[in-house]
Amino acid sequence: MSKVTQISHPLILHKLAFIRDKNTGAKDFRELVEEVAMLMAYEVTRDLQTEEIEIETPICVTKCKVLSGKKMAIVPILRAGLGMVDGMLKLIPAAKVGHIGLYRDEETLQPVEYFCKLPQDISERDVIVVDPMLATGGSAADAITLLKKRGAKNIRLVCLISAPEGIKVVQEAHPDVDMYFGAIDERLNEQGYIVPGLGDAGDRLFGTK
Repeated sequence: MSKVTQISHPLILHKLAFIRDKNTGAKDFRELVEEVAMLMAYEVTRDLQTEEIEIETPICVTKCKVLSGKKMAIVPILRAGLGMVDGMLKLIPAAKVGHIGLYRDEETLQPVEYFCKLPQDISERDVIVVDPMLATGGSAADAITLLKKRGAKNIRLVCLISAPEGIKVVQEAHPDVDMYFGAIDERLNEQGYIVPGLGDAGDRLFGTK
């Protein structure tokens, strides 16, 4: 079963409080989401492999550790996932960025892909899927399925806030995908919103209704 990690760092908890606040405007909301994504990236990448190299400091020759192993890709689920990309890239600037857009057909309830652009070598990269909210889990599970069909193997899901219902859906569909959250909230309401949540992340990021 996939590993579920709640990153309860004081800075993340502090910033999430303002992200949740309905009085936080779009500009501050965007900046806070980017900052929390950057802080979460620190924890999500904790187990990246390193290798030893030899360098020369101004004083002497020494051995240091640098990242080794697979290259990385950050894949936001459109549109709200875009808000987390820049924060991640600040810590992982060499990562490539893919994009996945999905919606559900109202009649068949099946996921419909309306946009998917991934690095050509996605199968060789460690993939971090980002979306501020994990509510029902449907979009995240579908996006991960799409990534696997394109060859991705090592995938992690990173969300600011999640609901237990969504975690269960992704775990059942993808038991090999580890998940990282800033907060695990109480439940979903009848409209499918996370309680207490933060409302609609996309609308709050981009100032739309």
